[in-house]
Amino acid sequence: MAADLQDWQIDLAGVVIGHGTDVLIEDIQGLGSAPLRAADVPIPGEDGAFAGVDLQDARTVRILAGIRVVGNPAAALDRLAALVRAGADEAIRLNAGRLAVLRAKRPGQPARCLFGRVRRVDATAVAAAVHGWIPVEIEFQATDPLWQADTSSGVTLPLDVASAKGGFSAPLKAPITTGVANPSARPGWMLNAGDRSAWPSIHITGPVTNPRLWIVETGRALDLAISLGDGEYVQIETRPATRTVLRNGTGNAAGSLTADSRLDLFRIPPGRCELRWTATDYTNTARLAVTWRDAYTAL
Repeated sequence: MAADLQDWQIDLAGVVIGHGTDVLIEDIQGLGSAPLRAADVPIPGEDGAFAGVDLQDARTVRILAGIRVVGNPAAALDRLAALVRAGADEAIRLNAGRLAVLRAKRPGQPARCLFGRVRRVDATAVAAAVHGWIPVEIEFQATDPLWQADTSSGVTLPLDVASAKGGFSAPLKAPITTGVANPSARPGWMLNAGDRSAWPSIHITGPVTNPRLWIVETGRALDLAISLGDGEYVQIETRPATRTVLRNGTGNAAGSLTADSRLDLFRIPPGRCELRWTATDYTNTARLAVTWRDAYTAL
């Protein structure tokens, strides 16, 4: 369970540093704009260049800090060891695609986080531990340059709500309505409180055949030519570097996506939007669950 952070504190893969701890932060670099991969092209025979697509590169956060445990060099060295272990965790380091988390809290808002790897923990003067002070340099490289909400949001939809095709039952009585007096009461509304589009994680549980889901405001849809039995499921990850479609957690089901189903374009825009889905399910027990973290340009 993640630790509760106070203002000016950072959680580095489970180790809390910063204000109020025995690891004092001197400086942090990498909180501004993420590096860009520019694709500008010089204009032949003329001054200037044609502006191409600018892609944000991985964000590297560098932290200059010092471990201060006056009169207790053993405790200072233990604290250093905890930081080193955070960057050497084999469960992350030896598994492609597994990521550590850097969480940060600044005044005026909840904690936000980055996902990536601890690339460096270096003690620059361990001999100073005898005085209760060890300077430390830390590097964390995030695979996604965007900051994410510290907690996930989500919606779960039964099939009948999104796939109802309307119709009336006899005898008809006035007034005749669609059954949805307040459209905002429909269960498919999603809220991304950030200022950037968020990457959703999608879980479809059977029994269901040929599910199709779409975001009304963007028009982006995912169609799967697949049939799931009772208890079977498909898990779809849309985030770059972890983009997968797995059946029952292991089988690759990416081939079930139709050609126009673009995982790289299926994102939850900032603000409020509506998710809908259709499929075939004669038991009315199929479920669609979507989770996401609000996405932010800056901390």
